Amino acid sequence: MRRISRITVAGAATASLALALSACGSTSTSGSSDSKGNKGLAIAYDVGGKGDQSFNDAAYAGLEQAKKEFGYQTADLEPTEGETDADKEQRLVSLAKQGYNPVIGVGYAYAAAVKGAAEKFPKTTFGIVDDATINTKNVADLVFSEEQASYLAGVAAAKSTKSNVVGFVGGVDIPLIHKFQAGYEQGVKDTNPKVKVLSQYLTQTAEEGGFSSPDKGKTAAEGQIEKKADVVYAAAGLSGQGVIEAAATKKVWAIGVDSDQYKQEALAKYKDYILTSAMKDVAKAVYNLAKSVEDGKPETGIVRGDLKTGEVSLSDSNPKFADDAELQEAIKTAKEKIISGEIKVKSS
Repeated sequence: MRRISRITVAGAATASLALALSACGSTSTSGSSDSKGNKGLAIAYDVGGKGDQSFNDAAYAGLEQAKKEFGYQTADLEPTEGETDADKEQRLVSLAKQGYNPVIGVGYAYAAAVKGAAEKFPKTTFGIVDDATINTKNVADLVFSEEQASYLAGVAAAKSTKSNVVGFVGGVDIPLIHKFQAGYEQGVKDTNPKVKVLSQYLTQTAEEGGFSSPDKGKTAAEGQIEKKADVVYAAAGLSGQGVIEAAATKKVWAIGVDSDQYKQEALAKYKDYILTSAMKDVAKAVYNLAKSVEDGKPETGIVRGDLKTGEVSLSDSNPKFADDAELQEAIKTAKEKIISGEIKVKSS
């Protein structure tokens, strides 16, 4: 899918900032420096960019919350097509050099870039979403137990299917997305062993468009629906929009991911077919890191969100889902068992 560059410069943004970042993707800035003279939170988006109605938009929501509460300057940058780790690192270095703190790379693909930038700017706090491999004292690894929310999505799918066939569409065949698949399949099987799960990955690498190609998602979902799947769960970033479109067109259930996709404006015409979404609160993680820096006690190391902390969950915006008493009881029971440790959810 062709990347669309967005450039918005407003408020107290300076010409020097715009020039410094022009080679590193688009930016939007606003507000003023904080009480310590630092600029505020900056984020660099993952594949799919702002407007994916999912992962990246959740990070942006966290940035907006921090900007509103702290009244400081923020920046958010788009990825560029075919970029290297060096390009990503230069984007983060540019932000740190301009005085932004914290600086967050949204997505595991930023691992090498965050590590390199953090070493160059040891007094700046860096964050990375969905990666736990960086052991540097000024880096917060913002990770989630996605498999737990996915297990609950599997319970919902198993209780909602009429054909006893459900689907899973993963964006890219990587360990992170394996967590979604593993939890979902376990939730389905524990709820109803008779239900068959069709699982498929769109690409082997992110560069092939697995997280940024709604057309690929749509084709995969259509194939599963042809094989009788009447609930399809997508963990595929922007590609998930195609899965939701296919499900709505065929009048079967879709399960969204990361954000509450029932509430997403761009998906409004499909919302009656979005049963629920397996959410992870990227917005809260991003905001919390910004707040920790503002409070003078920056988060570092692995910072994990799970069912117990409330940072992974199922959305209940669709009344057909929320008002199904039997389904809600099954989900509540499963959630309690996961939190207590009675159910051990697989991550691969």
